Amino acid sequence: MTALSYVTLGSGPDVVLVHGWGLHGGVWNGLAAALADRYRVTVVDLPGHGRSADAFAQHIDAWADALAEVVPAAACWIGWSLGATVSLHLCARHPGKAERLVLVGATPRFTRAPDWPWAMEIETLDAFSRDLRTSYRQTLQRFLSLQLAGCGSPSVSARQLRAELFRYGPPDPAGLEAGLAILRTADLRPLLPCLKVPSFVLHGARDRLVPVAAAEALAHGLGVSCRVFPSAGHAPFLSHSDEFRAAIEDFLDG
Repeated sequence: MTALSYVTLGSGPDVVLVHGWGLHGGVWNGLAAALADRYRVTVVDLPGHGRSADAFAQHIDAWADALAEVVPAAACWIGWSLGATVSLHLCARHPGKAERLVLVGATPRFTRAPDWPWAMEIETLDAFSRDLRTSYRQTLQRFLSLQLAGCGSPSVSARQLRAELFRYGPPDPAGLEAGLAILRTADLRPLLPCLKVPSFVLHGARDRLVPVAAAEALAHGLGVSCRVFPSAGHAPFLSHSDEFRAAIEDFLDG
């Protein structure tokens, strides 16, 4: 597998930012620049996304392994949506790589099950997968709309996300399919009691992709706090950037 693409800013303790499905590390530009005053910030493009379009891998183990190679030192990992799923898996698979963990718009299981009602119907993800094969641009735009639904500042977030979507050219359809497969099949609930990394869950109360009840159950499973932004959607780091950064810095300061 080709090494992942990443950029590093600033100096100090290590912080790694991991984006969500269909996007790339550029979505973190604002937060990365703010944190770089005090931290060495590494912003990664996931396999098949952004400048890592050639770094194809199908299984979540391979995604976690590729991320673990990016930062040699222990770091605080901040993952959003799919990036949170992979970061959580990385902490279990490579425990020495994580000193802290922040999960944003996160859930241990994206698809609904009899014992997990706070999730998307699997048929919805299957429809995205089918549509990717015929019109990936429209499919990404539709997924983007779901991420922005319920957002407190939709115009700001919409401009930021859409400006980043194709900045590095079209993503790899196979990489997008692999990301959807992880969302469809990953169930990380059994890992939660085993993780001993200091963690923090951040979530938007108006999130239309991941219900807030899923984030609260995730935090409960980890035995940690869940900070809910009442008027935010799936991307509180964009719609509530100042409040979000303050919450992150408080957590990093211990």
